[in-house]
Amino acid sequence: MRHILSILTKNETGVISRVSNLFSGRGYSIESITASTTLDKEHSKITIVTTGDEKVIEQITKQLHRLIPIIKITEMKPDNSICHELMFVKIKVKDDDRAEIIKLIELFGAKILNISQREYIIQAVGDENHIKSLIELLKPIGIKEIICSGAVAIGRQ
Repeated sequence: MRHILSILTKNETGVISRVSNLFSGRGYSIESITASTTLDKEHSKITIVTTGDEKVIEQITKQLHRLIPIIKITEMKPDNSICHELMFVKIKVKDDDRAEIIKLIELFGAKILNISQREYIIQAVGDENHIKSLIELLKPIGIKEIICSGAVAIGRQ
């Protein structure tokens, strides 16, 4: 099962390295990891997408709390958070596909960042299913390159 962990840490050198080493040392997988400072420059927020059952997540959480700079760990669930990814995708474009591509991009709330005679670079933001659906619809058109950020999540009340 997929889990998203939001980790508030002290903003210290090597924190991400310690967190990722904990995962690799214990054989836990990381699907994605993102990090940035918060409004308080003394703290950072790390978002990790991982897989495992509830017991594995409990072990990860306990072991992360043992790391000195960890302040708080929150599991982000659909009912208590908003989670999105950013995707850039470069697609082949033929003259007869342009109208269909533009409709598809509008339907998904995506943007064209760059246009040339033979390709578009598209930006899309959304949850995992939104991004996967857009990718599946773009495959028949011809994806040349794709890059996705890791998930970022914020809690809601």
